[in-house]
Amino acid sequence: MTLLRTCSAGALALTLLSHGTALAQDSDPHLALEAVESPDSLAWVNRENAKTLPVLSGDPRFAGLQAEALTILSARDRIAAPNFIGTSVFNFWQDATHVRGIWRRTTLASYKTVSPVWETVLDLDALAKAEGKNWIWKGADCRPKTHDRCLINLSNGGKDAVEVREFDLTTRTFVEGGFRLPEGKQNVEWLDADTLILTRDWGPGTTTDSGYGMVIKTLKRGQALSDAVEVFRGQKSDVSARPNVLRDAAGNRVVLIDRATDFFHTERNVWTDGKVVPLAIPQRAGIAGLLNGRLIVELNEDGLGAKAGSIIAVTPDAGLATSLIFAPSSVQAVDQVTVTDRTVVAAIYDNVRGGVFTFKPAGATWTKSTLPGLPNASVSLGSHSDEGDQIFYSVEGFTTPTQLKLADAVSGASETVKALSAQFEGGNLEVEQKVATSKDGTKVPYFLIHPKGHKHDGSNPTLLHAYGGFNLSKLPVYDPLIGKLWLEKGGSYAVANIRGGGEFGPAWHEAALKANRQRAFDDYYAVAEDMIAKKITSPRHLGAYGRSNGGLLMGVALTQRPDLWNAVVVESPLLDMIRYTVLPAGASWIGEYGDPAIPAERAWIEAYSPYQNLKPGVKYPLAYITTSTKDDRVHPGHARKFAARLDDLKVDNLYFENTDGGHANGADPKSNARRWALHYTYLSRQLMDH
Repeated sequence: MTLLRTCSAGALALTLLSHGTALAQDSDPHLALEAVESPDSLAWVNRENAKTLPVLSGDPRFAGLQAEALTILSARDRIAAPNFIGTSVFNFWQDATHVRGIWRRTTLASYKTVSPVWETVLDLDALAKAEGKNWIWKGADCRPKTHDRCLINLSNGGKDAVEVREFDLTTRTFVEGGFRLPEGKQNVEWLDADTLILTRDWGPGTTTDSGYGMVIKTLKRGQALSDAVEVFRGQKSDVSARPNVLRDAAGNRVVLIDRATDFFHTERNVWTDGKVVPLAIPQRAGIAGLLNGRLIVELNEDGLGAKAGSIIAVTPDAGLATSLIFAPSSVQAVDQVTVTDRTVVAAIYDNVRGGVFTFKPAGATWTKSTLPGLPNASVSLGSHSDEGDQIFYSVEGFTTPTQLKLADAVSGASETVKALSAQFEGGNLEVEQKVATSKDGTKVPYFLIHPKGHKHDGSNPTLLHAYGGFNLSKLPVYDPLIGKLWLEKGGSYAVANIRGGGEFGPAWHEAALKANRQRAFDDYYAVAEDMIAKKITSPRHLGAYGRSNGGLLMGVALTQRPDLWNAVVVESPLLDMIRYTVLPAGASWIGEYGDPAIPAERAWIEAYSPYQNLKPGVKYPLAYITTSTKDDRVHPGHARKFAARLDDLKVDNLYFENTDGGHANGADPKSNARRWALHYTYLSRQLMDH
C-alpha cells in the first residue's frame, strides 16, 4: 500500500454499422457521447448503469466484498501519510465518519507515538455541506519559511481543475480578502509572502491545445486577476507553460520558467531581474530541487557528459558546470529524487527491487550511502523537513505490509515509526519473479503472487496487471484490496513489467514510444502466454486489468488477442486513439503516442486503436468498462463510445460510469469501496465460477 507517491455534436446516434467491416476511419456514429453532461449522453449512461449494477451488485459476493473494501479504505489503524509543514506533521484523513476528509496536524514527537494527538485544521465534509459543493481535496502549497499561510486546492467532484484559496494555519480559516483563484487547471507557486507566480486560463488565447495554461503571470496580494503581470507566453501547440520556484538552505532562489513542448520535452528558462533567460539543459530531464545553488537534475536522455538515467548537479547559468551524482547500470533505474538541506536522496531500483540512497557533496564528488530497507521490496520517498535533513520513506512488498521510516539523510540514522498491520492473510502466499520472451526476443520480467503449492493445471484464476507507458513503473507494492478481495479468495495476481514503463530506465520507456507501441502490447501477451504455457492458468481463468494508459492496453488486449482472456477490466481508458488529441487533455500525450493528424502517424495508431478495431463476428470475452463523468483528464467519451460500439455488434459487455471521482475514480471511501467491489465481483464471476 504505497503511502507517499503521489489523465456535443448532434443527436445521440446508435447506428449499427454494416456487417463485415470494422468502424470506418472517418465515421463515428457515437460522437454525441463525447458531450459529457448532455441530457442524451447522461440518459445513455443511466441506461447502461441500470443494466450493469443489478448484475454485479446483485451477486451474493458483492456485499461482502464491498464491506471488506470499506473496512480497508476507512480503517483507523492504517498509516496516516505524513507531510512536513514547518516543524509540524500534517495529514489528510478519510474514514467512514469523515467521508470527504479532514486536514489535520500534530507534532513530530506526537506523530511517532502509537496514538498521535491530532488537531483538525480543515474539515472538508463541513465545508462542502456549508457551501453546497462536492469538495474533493487536491492538496495544499504552504508559504516557505513562515509556514503560516497555505494555498488550498479544492476540486468540485474530483476534477483536475481546482479552485485555489489562501488559508491561515494560525486561525484555521480562509483569509478574508486573501488570494482566491476561480476553478481551472492551474499551477501556482509562492514567489514571496505577498506574490504568486502562476499559469491558468486567463481568457481567450491563453491556453494550449491540451487545455493547460500557456501564459505565466505574477499576482500580488490584493491585485485583481485582470491586473496580473505577464512574465512569459508559450505557444498554443505546447502542452503547457508553468513556473517552478526552487529554494535551498543556503538562501538561494531560482525561478524556472518551464515550457513543455510535449509530454516529455521541456524547454527551461531562468527568470531573473525581470528577464527570461534560456537554460540549455537537456529537454528530457526532471528537476528534483536546489542544493548549494545547483540544480539537481535527473536525465532522461544523454547530455552534459552523462548518460540517460543519471542524476547530475548543474549550475543554473550559462556555464552549466556539472558534476555526476549517480549513473545507473543496464538493470537499474532511478524512480524518485528529492533534495534535503544537505543531501540528494533517491529511490533506485535494481531489477525492479528498490533501495533508498543518499548522496552528499564532497568537493567535486559525491558520497553514496544506503538507508535501511527490505529485500525484494518497493520503496517510496515521502515528505522531508523544510529545514534539516529528516525524510520519511516507506518500504513494502507484495505480501509485506508497509513500514514507514524516518531517517536523517546526513547521518543515515533511521527508525521505523509506523508499521501497517497485516490487512490480509499473506502467510500462505508465494512471490516469484519470472521472465517471459516477447515477440522480438526481449526478456520481460513479471511478478507472480499465488498460493503456496498451487497446482500447475491451468485452473488458477489469475489477474494480470500492467501499465506500459509514460515511464511509469509497476513495482512490488502492498495492496490490501488485491490481497483481501482477490488473493484471500484463492486468486493469483501477476504484474508485468512491460516496455513503455520505467522499470529499466529511459530506454525501456522509449522502446515502446509512438510507432513502437505494439512492443508494449506484445510484451503483455508474452507474459500471458508464458503463464498459459506453464499451466499457471489458462484463458478460461485469466483476466486482464488496467486503467488510464493501462485502459488503452486493455482495449488493445481485448481487440487484438480476445483468445487470451475470460475477463478484461477496462478502467478510465483511452480507446479512440484517432480522436484522443481533440478530447481534453489528449493533445498533451502526443509525445507518447504520436499525432493522428499526421497521416504516417495515424497509420500506425489506427492499426491498434481499440475503438476502430472492434469487428463483427469476433468472439470477445465479456468486458467490464468503467469510467467517471467527472474525469477531466481521460475523457469519458472513450469508454462510452467503446461500449456503444460493442452494443452495435451485439457483443455483451458491462458498463458502469461513476458520476463523481475524477480520473482517480474514487472521491471518497464509500464510492471507492463500491468501485473495487464491482471490479472483483465481475472478476470472480468470470474467472472463479465454473
